[in-house]
Amino acid sequence: MNTSEQLDATFSALSDPTRRAILARLASGEATVMELAEPFAMTQPAISRHLKVLERAGLISQRQDAQRRPRRVEVRPIVEATNWLERYRQTLEENFQRLDFLLKEMQTQEKKHDRTKRRQKPTVE
Repeated sequence: MNTSEQLDATFSALSDPTRRAILARLASGEATVMELAEPFAMTQPAISRHLKVLERAGLISQRQDAQRRPRRVEVRPIVEATNWLERYRQTLEENFQRLDFLLKEMQTQEKKHDRTKRRQKPTVE
């Protein structure tokens, strides 16, 4: 999967609140499908469908542990998405800093203009 496809899969998988909650739970450690299904008011097959989406996106993986198949978070796709977002955050931060500078400059110019206007009050004859 190339970087663009990986980002698409990651953001698509993260677009669902149930999948985000599953990832949050797995961030604290491995869990089985039954353990992951406990807090949700949905069937085990519905949870399994969410897990498949997360697995296809590479966000989670499973391993065989005797009869158990615990899932765990995979960090790489999350790091890639974070790095991609960080580039835009930096750009936006720079834009906001330039805007702040421009606004302060405009306010300074306006204050100077107001002081000049007050000094040059017309005389009434």
